[in-house]
Amino acid sequence: MYHDFSYPAVLAASGRRTAWTIDEILPDSARFDFSRPFLPEALARVERVPGLSASERLTLNHIRGHEYLSLFGLVEEFILPFLEGHMRDGAAPRDDRLRALEQFTVEEAKHIALFQRFQARFAAAFPVACAVIGPAEAIVAEVLRHDPLSVALLTLHLEWMTQSHYLDSVRDDAGIDPLFASLLRNHWIEEAQHAKLDTLIVERIAAPLSPAAIERAIEGYLELGAFFDAGFRTQTELNLVACERAIGRTLDGGAHQAFLDRQHQALRWTYLGSGMTHPNFGATLTALSPAMRARVDAVAPAFC
Repeated sequence: MYHDFSYPAVLAASGRRTAWTIDEILPDSARFDFSRPFLPEALARVERVPGLSASERLTLNHIRGHEYLSLFGLVEEFILPFLEGHMRDGAAPRDDRLRALEQFTVEEAKHIALFQRFQARFAAAFPVACAVIGPAEAIVAEVLRHDPLSVALLTLHLEWMTQSHYLDSVRDDAGIDPLFASLLRNHWIEEAQHAKLDTLIVERIAAPLSPAAIERAIEGYLELGAFFDAGFRTQTELNLVACERAIGRTLDGGAHQAFLDRQHQALRWTYLGSGMTHPNFGATLTALSPAMRARVDAVAPAFC
């Protein structure tokens, strides 16, 4: 056994934490400090974009911050119905598993509402509109048409990714906007328990499957990664449009292409590479199929 997660332990840990509300962490009086970056450079990678001044890179960082929380809201749109379907799959009335999953769904719905409030607050303060890939309904439909184990693995990837982002980049970065950092911290607190629950969900779905079915599901997870990678290229183009409008000028040919290439790779790292290479995600893959763990490990460097 490569972990000691259990539904009773997750419930107990959640009970020891103080549940936060949206009004507490993003009240009407709260304002973001646009004189400071929102995302750590390790995630934003705006310093790698040539042809921008320091102030223009700060603007790009804000656009990336908007994208970051908006995309979290988007992916939680498919996590929520996936969890609701899993809850209907054989749980006894009000057992520890069901109670833990119920709490999981309530918190995911809260996160969606928080990120929607953030988007509205950001739009009111930022000089230009920042578009996000979608529509959400089409993305949700594409994800949920895949094998449940593929979707569970993608969800687990995202949960461990969130942990690495906060612990490795956000927690000790005193330079980013404190309000934005607070949103990330409170999101991380609840996702720490969700990552454990997702591990248990993956194990439960995989338990009755044959090795061949598990391998097909992991291939489905990689297909979903490719689907989102194409979306991240589109998102990079949308970010470029917003950046040029915000800074009041168009990047020339060389800078234009460098922006697209380097920022697309930044998004690949933020959302794909950092999850694929998380050791806990890798441990789950190894438990399912050592051969497929090696396949994912071989693919991951392209997203780093």
